[in-house]
Amino acid sequence: MTTSTLQAPRARRAALAFIFVTVLIDFLAFGLILPGLPHLVERLAGGSTATAAYWIAVFGTAFAAIQFISAPIQGALSDRFGRRPVILLSCLGLGVDFVFMALATSLPWLFIGRVVSGVFAASFTIANAYIADVTPPDERAKSYGIVGAAFGMGLVIGPVFGGQLSHIDPRLPFWFAAGLTMLSFCYGWFVLPESLPPQRRARKFDWSHANPVGSLVLLKRYPQVFGLAAVIFLVNLAQYVYPSVFVLFADYQYHWKEDTVGWVLGLVGVLSVGVNALLIGPGVKRFGERRALLFGMGFGVLGFVIYGFANAGWMLLAALPFGTLLAFAGPAAQALVTEQVDAGEQGRIQGALTSLVSVAGIVGPAMFAGSFGYFIGADTPVHLPGAPFFLAAVFLGIGTLIAWRYTRRKVTGAAVVAPTTCPAPPRCRTR
Repeated sequence: MTTSTLQAPRARRAALAFIFVTVLIDFLAFGLILPGLPHLVERLAGGSTATAAYWIAVFGTAFAAIQFISAPIQGALSDRFGRRPVILLSCLGLGVDFVFMALATSLPWLFIGRVVSGVFAASFTIANAYIADVTPPDERAKSYGIVGAAFGMGLVIGPVFGGQLSHIDPRLPFWFAAGLTMLSFCYGWFVLPESLPPQRRARKFDWSHANPVGSLVLLKRYPQVFGLAAVIFLVNLAQYVYPSVFVLFADYQYHWKEDTVGWVLGLVGVLSVGVNALLIGPGVKRFGERRALLFGMGFGVLGFVIYGFANAGWMLLAALPFGTLLAFAGPAAQALVTEQVDAGEQGRIQGALTSLVSVAGIVGPAMFAGSFGYFIGADTPVHLPGAPFFLAAVFLGIGTLIAWRYTRRKVTGAAVVAPTTCPAPPRCRTR
């Protein structure tokens, strides 16, 4: 399949299917190691749970910090040399790195492996740029929703199988993850077409934009994109409440143990996949990106508020459908961003957005875990276990106001360079 054929609807659908499978395989691999990584850390720490907890925190912060630095570089490389080689390099690097972690015999070596995985974890970032290359503006939110479904499926199915494998041997999930990412590399090598033709690529690799600070400066060239970047940051920051405190909160508030929490998180994943795959496309087509964005964020605020007040497990379960509708926000915001950015800068813009998400991963866990610990502690002025969810609701509320402000203006054609001509210009504007 040549690059030029990607403009045909049938070829475009095939290219999106390739990206879906690539992202799904990558996140299946990451999901596989989630249950086993803490146990492998604990084993290498000599069985000390306290030492393992310290190292897990260090691993998480380091991974996010490396993503903050490397994402703009990956995006700039894809703008200059194309999306396909960066995706393939990501898959190959991750496959080798998973083998390295499977063989690690000490915590420092495992830490090095985790850092390297942060360097190569580029598939989701470049996938977003790839979609912008091959999809007309009025179909991008639907496509981002489908890729979001791949993300959800990977993080639902992966941990289930990873948990079973880690029960046999904590190193086994790493070997399976290595096999999956190598499979993704082979799949991409033989079937993944290039989406960015040479004539639309950046003329040179620009170091001034291939760093976190430079990439954020690049965002300021597009006023609406800069505002939407703040929205994407706040949405991701709010969602870090789940990995930061959900397990501890559920145990403290409802006395849920690991198996129950696993099933609840699986339910969250299933609902998320359903929203991404079935509702976002028709919803955005009917109401437009702007309304879909505000709709998702509004229900996200409602869901977090209910979680915060829920003093019984059934109340939290009843609120899950409301909170899951927050999934509308990401694809709608991404679609609005890509409509205003030149084709040769899509990779760098996506790298900049990934850097912001990484910042959320650095600061979010400390804020949410800290607020949870404070409001259940002996010295707290008010006993409020749901405080982290209220804090997440505040972040989303601020993001909703920013989204309302920065999406009021219509796109003026600033930088829309779609792979095909927009069939109906009014549909290509911001809703």
